[in-house]
Amino acid sequence: MLEVPESILVERRMTGADRRDEMWDGELHMVPPASDRHQDVSGQLFLTLAPLAKDRGLLARIESGLFRPGVDNDYRVPDQMYARPEVRSERGIEGPASLVVEILSPHDETYAKLGFFGSIGVAEVLVIDPKSMTVELFTNRDGAMVPVAPAADGVHTISSLAVTVHTVDGRLRIAWDGGSADI
Repeated sequence: MLEVPESILVERRMTGADRRDEMWDGELHMVPPASDRHQDVSGQLFLTLAPLAKDRGLLARIESGLFRPGVDNDYRVPDQMYARPEVRSERGIEGPASLVVEILSPHDETYAKLGFFGSIGVAEVLVIDPKSMTVELFTNRDGAMVPVAPAADGVHTISSLAVTVHTVDGRLRIAWDGGSADI
């Protein structure tokens, strides 16, 4: 929406429905609440990845703003992100997060966000389908997020966290040096 009636904005703020709203170069994108399955996958993933990120000196964030540095009206709210402390600000993460995680929802705009992520220097984007528990990994090449082909065994390596991820019997297996978890 380009022109949003103030009454809608006030109501969304009062009910907390605006927590996931995004501003795309001045255009408001109202994101619906995540489904129960989405939240379950996101929660389990965060409990697994956050300690690994901390060990690597990265901040772990859930549904925090990812801003184009120096611009107030251009940000996205990924499901999760992992970033170096020096890119943290009072409003969220400013620019190049190390890893962004998006969990697909019906009719969402995950793939439309890839250009934004690439342009601000995000290193990697992990996209998870919560129904099939399949994953796609994208990496930044010269400001564009490009898909990364998995290894022959279907395993993706997420460099920023030094973990591998792949689907095993309908579950997401995350492995790292010294451990693994199934979601």
